[in-house]
Amino acid sequence: MENGTPQLVARDLRRSFRMGPRRIEVLRGISMEVRHSEAVFLVGASGAGKTTLLYTLAGLERPEAGTVEFEGQRLYTGSSQTQAHIRNTQMGFVFQSYFLLPELTALENVMLPGMIGGSVRESAAEESLGAVGLGERLQHLPTELSGGEQQRVAIARALLVDPILFLADEPTGNLDLDTSERVFELMRECHRKRGLTSVIVTHNRDLAARCDRMVEMKPHV
Repeated sequence: MENGTPQLVARDLRRSFRMGPRRIEVLRGISMEVRHSEAVFLVGASGAGKTTLLYTLAGLERPEAGTVEFEGQRLYTGSSQTQAHIRNTQMGFVFQSYFLLPELTALENVMLPGMIGGSVRESAAEESLGAVGLGERLQHLPTELSGGEQQRVAIARALLVDPILFLADEPTGNLDLDTSERVFELMRECHRKRGLTSVIVTHNRDLAARCDRMVEMKPHV
């Protein structure tokens, strides 16, 4: 639903965590909008709440107050099945830890979400791996792949559902500078070719500065 309205809207998000006798306020009334096909990078020091905000925008972590709307639909109000359906069919996730099962091949790891949902699409998984440059590595186990290749498998898995919203939490955090650059360029290419809306958490300001918008979060003291 383009018609000039933002695709993702957060209003006055609040989230805190208890640490011993203290309650740490991580999100203090954060509001933001993300337009269709926009690439937004969240940057800031550790503890600033970047990951918490990303998870909240993705429907994974319920805020204590505030609202999140995606494609005009308010998250956290429907049934858990409805929320899961939105995430599984319209959102793709990539995390700093690749979360690949070591006993499965690259192809099987990409297929896994479909296998769980009962819709195994081997040809689509092969196509997704080919799109990230791993068409020759389908049968390799994670231990046979470099860190950058493992992250590309994770990106291929996220793209398998043909999402409209791509979310990533420090996707280059475990990679060296050269590999980070290649993975970043891959994500940017996927973003552009597929017309994705992307929200990405990173500590690398140089990479973030090349995208549409950089949002800096600061820790509360």
